[in-house]
Amino acid sequence: MNIVIAGAGAVGTHLARLLAREKHKITLLDENPSRLEGLNSNMDIMTLVATPTSISDLRGADVESADLFIGVTPDEARNLTACMIASRLGAKLTVARVDNSEYVTSDFSSFFKGVGIHSIVYPEMLAGREISHDIQRSWVRQWWDFQGGKLILLGVKVRENSMLVNKPLKDVCSPDDPYLIVALKHGSETLIPRGMTCITPGDVVYFMTTPENIDTIKELAGKVGYKEVKNVMMLGGSSTAIYAIKNLPKHINVKIFETDPKRVEELANIFIEDIDNGRITLLQADGRDINLLQDENIAHTQAFVATTENAETNILACLAAKRLGVQKTVAMVENSDYIGMAESLDIGTIINKKTFAASHIYQMLLKADVESLKSLTIANADVAEIKVLKGSKVSKKLVRDLRLPMNTNLGGYIRDGKCELINGNTQLKEGDIVVAFCIEDGIYKLEKFFSSSSFLGSLVN
Repeated sequence: MNIVIAGAGAVGTHLARLLAREKHKITLLDENPSRLEGLNSNMDIMTLVATPTSISDLRGADVESADLFIGVTPDEARNLTACMIASRLGAKLTVARVDNSEYVTSDFSSFFKGVGIHSIVYPEMLAGREISHDIQRSWVRQWWDFQGGKLILLGVKVRENSMLVNKPLKDVCSPDDPYLIVALKHGSETLIPRGMTCITPGDVVYFMTTPENIDTIKELAGKVGYKEVKNVMMLGGSSTAIYAIKNLPKHINVKIFETDPKRVEELANIFIEDIDNGRITLLQADGRDINLLQDENIAHTQAFVATTENAETNILACLAAKRLGVQKTVAMVENSDYIGMAESLDIGTIINKKTFAASHIYQMLLKADVESLKSLTIANADVAEIKVLKGSKVSKKLVRDLRLPMNTNLGGYIRDGKCELINGNTQLKEGDIVVAFCIEDGIYKLEKFFSSSSFLGSLVN
């Protein structure tokens, strides 16, 4: 495919890196030369100093023959305009990143397609939904529902009290168990486990299971004592925070700390009903103040979320909350250089909205019928929900005989509304929805087992 990406920021470069390994023709353009320095030497892409809203510059980037144009500059207006121009010049598909929730409503979907913008991505909404899910499961680092919650993948950090630690996997897992350990993160390395792999204290273990067996996982991981989240403190009234709060159940109370008086007024208007009924408390105050947190009853708070635009602030605030006894902390970390540090400090859940945006776009480009794709911020891995197509390799043999890539693992599948975990004796069939765990370029290698010959038409639909 010929793909043109406008914007060499975090989303654009991450996306270019994902796509370059699949041998697509990638052109990454930005009007700031410093953002492009060294990228084409590290990745097999072409870089171009160009203005994304310039017709002549877009022609110079060969947009006229592009299969896909992606606008991910920091300016949503430029992204929308660039997509419209690219579509008019001949780009088959366009995707625009926006910062305005109004643009992602279904009311405007047909309008945007009519002017040449085929898909809209709003990172704050994606990240907000993820945070709300994380808050509700305080003992879990990461949690994903598949096919309406029929199959679940969860990442749990295990401690010394877990019955899984310091034992070979073959001794704690069997094909008859109601769970499957599909991967684990040991230090900075993510591994697909084998029979002799040992889980050690501090590892993040990724389980595939079904809803009725969640309590089994909780017991195995030594997390039985974790309390249900009823009270949340939120540092920063960002757009991401707003979407997180809107997605929380009504029985969870939220206390928001925001220092900007103008933003406090905006939040008061957004949450006026919840403030009136006492579910939300809005404070114009610095949520990093330890004495203030204690005065505001942090001792009876089960979750602390930091979503300011400053990664250091979010990390330090979560560390302080942990030391004050909060069992669940979530930090938004937009600077990728800090992600590893935040994880090593045992912050809790780390949210990077740019990674969510890139994964959402990347999902559109896979040849297989991928229904969802999530990137694991801390694990350098992807979780994909893939449909088994007619004639695909994966449907022709038992799983044990497929010779799947070593950096992939199939966790479970849904067939006719029923879910099953996958083992070596599983025979997948056309129409099955499979949940796969993939490290590094595993998703690219795995799609060859699931793909059919044509996929561009499905992207348009």
